[in-house]
Amino acid sequence: MNVRPTGLHHVTAIATDPRANADFYRDVLGLRLVKRTVNFDRPDTYHLYYGDRAGNPGTVLTFFPWPDAPPGRAGTGQATTTTLSVPEGALGWWADHLAALNVDATRPTERAEEDVLTLRDPDGLLIELAANADPHDTDPWDGGAVPVERAVQGIRSVTLTERDAEETARMLGDQLGFRLVDESGDRLRFRTGAAAPGVGTIVDVVAAPGAERGLVAAGSVHHVAYRAPDRAAQDAWRLALTREGVDVTEVRDRCYFTSVYFNEPGGALLEIATDGPGFDVDEPLLELGRALRLPPWLEPDRARIERHLPRMGETR
Repeated sequence: MNVRPTGLHHVTAIATDPRANADFYRDVLGLRLVKRTVNFDRPDTYHLYYGDRAGNPGTVLTFFPWPDAPPGRAGTGQATTTTLSVPEGALGWWADHLAALNVDATRPTERAEEDVLTLRDPDGLLIELAANADPHDTDPWDGGAVPVERAVQGIRSVTLTERDAEETARMLGDQLGFRLVDESGDRLRFRTGAAAPGVGTIVDVVAAPGAERGLVAAGSVHHVAYRAPDRAAQDAWRLALTREGVDVTEVRDRCYFTSVYFNEPGGALLEIATDGPGFDVDEPLLELGRALRLPPWLEPDRARIERHLPRMGETR
């Protein structure tokens, strides 16, 4: 197919307590809360977005916090690890920072030329911080708890764990336009076709043929979104996938981007999201994330929705 991804757009996961989630991603990881809205399909829960200063594509982690969600289970058919990029040489600072906040972190041996720190969020979601010198065009948040020279630069990669890695690899290469750049043991590394490496360009596929199937619930990734520069590219990508027999949803309006969804052969839910219009479409850049924003079709129900949402306290 002629359509190629420009990288990862965002990763969406499931949480429980929205306040604990916000405290971790703002105060521990130093990300900016760029949008506080609700799940458009189930407005009984928040949809919280974190990223760089403007929530640029490739920097965004999003969460559905359902207080009663059962714990998830890591396994096959899932995105099992989200790796964030930090500056080269920053992991020593991050290890001290996490220890001071009583966040457990481990520093395994280097993997695929990466120096990595591994930790978990309050719901058990597996996060890696990878130090590297790859270029990036993001704008790390300088208004939080992490100095900008140490700050998270964006999503470096996601890892898909698969019982049949060959089928998932075939989709990534033949239907999604990624290229295989490294093979090490049970891990295949794919990159987008971008001319230069950068934020959000890597997808790793790990073969685990004997592993239990994962359960998507609290502390696990709900879906992974790839970038389309605009609606025309998204439509072309959707059409190409449909012609190749992939069951793709209709285009859905998410206000800050449009989306289509489909499953890869192992079962993980994937999305193609447009780069625009962006998170400042309904509030000024300086005020991102401070107030609850609703799409126009839910605005008439604001009072009822707000009554049923848990309090989050101050946002900043």
